[in-house]
Amino acid sequence: MSGIEIGIVAVVMMLALIYFGMHISIALMLVSFLAISTLRNPELATRMVAAAANDSLSSYLYGVVPLFVLMGLLVVISGVGRDTFDVFQWLTRRIRGGLGVATVGANGIFASITGISVASAAVFTKVAVPEMRRHGYTPKFSVGVVAGSSVLGMLIPPSLLMIVYGVLAEQSVGRMFIAGIIPGILLAATFCITILLLAYLRPGFMMQGAAGMGDVAAPAPTAGEAESGMALALKLVPILALMALVLGGLYSGFFTPTEAGGVGACGALLLALLKRRLSPAKFYQVLGETGHVAVSILFLILAASLYSRMLALTGLPMAIAQWVTAMELTAYHFLFLYLLVVILMGCIIDSVSIMLIVLPIVLPIAQFFGMDLIWFGVITVVAVEIGLITPPFGISVYTVKAALNDRSVPVKEIFKGVVPFFVAMLVVLFILTLFPVLSTHLAYRY
Repeated sequence: MSGIEIGIVAVVMMLALIYFGMHISIALMLVSFLAISTLRNPELATRMVAAAANDSLSSYLYGVVPLFVLMGLLVVISGVGRDTFDVFQWLTRRIRGGLGVATVGANGIFASITGISVASAAVFTKVAVPEMRRHGYTPKFSVGVVAGSSVLGMLIPPSLLMIVYGVLAEQSVGRMFIAGIIPGILLAATFCITILLLAYLRPGFMMQGAAGMGDVAAPAPTAGEAESGMALALKLVPILALMALVLGGLYSGFFTPTEAGGVGACGALLLALLKRRLSPAKFYQVLGETGHVAVSILFLILAASLYSRMLALTGLPMAIAQWVTAMELTAYHFLFLYLLVVILMGCIIDSVSIMLIVLPIVLPIAQFFGMDLIWFGVITVVAVEIGLITPPFGISVYTVKAALNDRSVPVKEIFKGVVPFFVAMLVVLFILTLFPVLSTHLAYRY
């Protein structure tokens, strides 16, 4: 068999193993080892495993993974999610569909200091869904807005997906974080617009009857309400201080991404201690969970490094690039097919796995077409995010279902609730594809 044929067999075998339940990292390493052994010899394959482990994980940059994970989990423990939601609930109390908008806004702030979509989905299911149900919102909208807006955690920096992409594409992680700012704000704004359109055009989808819809032209708040608003605003101070510390230091160039993660983890620890939410038992639990998540991600990166080397050895990426050239596809034709494949893969495979499988193959093609890899990374993350809310996998949907623990709201209803947000994400993906400057302007300015 030729190298290209071995490469094709390896990719098909890997997808089959993942489909039948093998962990993505084990499948990547096993298939890569077998393919290299077939192409050369088992001794070289063993050496390449060792080289991939050393080259992948010895870099100082990879310290950013456990640090940002630790920061995110400490923020969850400190109760920041509820505080943020309380503030946004007060700010949007006069807007029709205001609790939905509040959930998106709070999720956006929460995402900017955690970077973990699953954490956002779990926290706001407990915080926002009961409030929306109490105010007469339909179950499918209540859970749909939480599942939909939770994906902001993968785009608004710091984002674990941005870190994974930066590693795979050999791009600056700090620059990837900065590139996600405008697209993240655009996605959050589009979600809010979607909610307002539903409130006026499809009120039956959002509300049970007409009660609780709110009134845009409601009277001004009383002195008591204003005082309450000031008290709530104080809840936002620690959150904004942590954001300013981490993101301000990162974007100003004062911190590297790894240093920003360390400072953020320290700040989140102090926040949890000051709020008296962190007992020794909880701290031990957080450290253990940080280890599990970080090791899982780092092992995936190791496996992806070996997979990339195996593909380069087979010559498959270059052959695909030549095949695309022979078909005389334009850059946008290639981009359309690529995004379609990523979205379809999101229906059955988790987000990190999609990037690990696809990027080593498509990055050489993207470079051949002269695409900016920072912009390419942003639209890749958005397309991958869509997979978080699409059936049958939809990890954010199942996280909401697990956190909700309510048999009266089946998974089918949650998927129905996220449909408007799925459409909104497609619109944002289209806009970001047409206007790369939205992703690259800040990234290359700072």
